[in-house]
Amino acid sequence: RLHRNLVYTTIDSLNAIFNEGEYADKVVARALKKDKRWGSSDRKFVAETIYEIVRWKRLYAEIAEVKEPYDRDNLWRMFAVWAVLRGYPIPDWRQLEGTPERKIKGRFDELSKVRALKESIPDWMDELGVKELGEKVWAKEITAQNQPAKVILRTNTLKGTKENLRNTLMDLNIETEYLKDQPEALVLKERANVFLTDAFKQGLFEVQDANSQLVAGFLDVKPGMRVVDTCAGAGGKTLHIASLMENKGQLIAMDLYESKLKQLKLRAKRNGF
Repeated sequence: RLHRNLVYTTIDSLNAIFNEGEYADKVVARALKKDKRWGSSDRKFVAETIYEIVRWKRLYAEIAEVKEPYDRDNLWRMFAVWAVLRGYPIPDWRQLEGTPERKIKGRFDELSKVRALKESIPDWMDELGVKELGEKVWAKEITAQNQPAKVILRTNTLKGTKENLRNTLMDLNIETEYLKDQPEALVLKERANVFLTDAFKQGLFEVQDANSQLVAGFLDVKPGMRVVDTCAGAGGKTLHIASLMENKGQLIAMDLYESKLKQLKLRAKRNGF
């Protein structure tokens, strides 16, 4: 069943993302710290619900018959669409009064016949995808793009091995598996908030997608080299390069945005660089 405090947090977060232009990951990170009494299932509900409604924004807005900018009533209507389609019983709350469950399901079936709505993308993107890739390939590609991404960790080899990290996480009931041809990667079998673990706080790993983990290896860096990363951002690849250099040599990180470099400094300290 739905819990009022979790849903209110979800609505507040959607307002920050849709109407105030905040980044979804930053909003979710803030939301998860809102109540220390929340358990892992509570935090999972908040994070996954926010991301799902963001992912299916166009489809849910069409079903709910609301348009930007979304006021709070609009956000509640979009949430109601999510809840109905996920099979949640609609509680007797003022904000959810009169939720048209049969209509929502009917509109979902109807609108899902249109790919741009079904996949929740702009019309121009759908048209461009067909033009560039062809109907068959594009249909397969956009469906794959809408699948939730796996959470992939990169072992900080300056502080330990992939095998030791896997055992450490296993002790925390976080199961992982190896990824073929990715020497430092571990894939979470189930989503978990790994940022709250001591292993993360101690710099034993970073969260980094598999493709990004390939980049540093292509550079063939060695300990003692001088390396310049001219577009470091918050430093995911920079930190990987540093670990491959075994913390020996000179690594200069540059970026247009000072805020990103501040994040990099914090991450570098946590990683032991």
